[in-house]
Amino acid sequence: MAPILDVLAIPGSLRERSFNAALARALVELAPEGTDIEVVDIRPIPLYDGDLDTDERRPEAVSSLKRRIAAAGAVIFVSPEYNHGVPGVLKNTIDWVSRPAFRSPMAMKPCGMMGAAPGLSGTMRGQQILKVVLLGMASQIFPHPGVAVSRAKEKFDEALRLTDEGTRSFIAGYLEEFAAWARRVRPPPTEDHAAGS
Repeated sequence: MAPILDVLAIPGSLRERSFNAALARALVELAPEGTDIEVVDIRPIPLYDGDLDTDERRPEAVSSLKRRIAAAGAVIFVSPEYNHGVPGVLKNTIDWVSRPAFRSPMAMKPCGMMGAAPGLSGTMRGQQILKVVLLGMASQIFPHPGVAVSRAKEKFDEALRLTDEGTRSFIAGYLEEFAAWARRVRPPPTEDHAAGS
């Protein structure tokens, strides 16, 4: 039996009733056999400050997240689209974990992305920008057309549970393909990454 694939789902919104946080929680329900998905809360991550980004001064919330990313087999970003781009809170988190150069736990990390939006575009423009950011960190991007949940208000119930069966089925299929791909391409952990430096 293949080892468990641990995946971190990172929502790009702090809003209490965020469709994207709800979508990230749905991934936990829809994870294929042999895959564990954990949703990350990025609220504790402070604004990036290069003066604090040293092994001696780095905030523990950042070091903890970097250790979790290093230990995970893959990461899925689940984000809204702000002004055709990546929300500031998510970009801020990515900036922290991208450093120091050449020692980032995101380097060669298998990554997927998806998003939910009330409108028709379903975050596809924002995902294109996110892809550029991830490639800048030498992350591995899942070669898939993507998941863009449009008209999100029609697909989640009042408790923010994803109820649309077509969307659930599509995402379940995506996760099956993503997990198989991540197992093939993920690199072994390194001591630097595991230390969260």
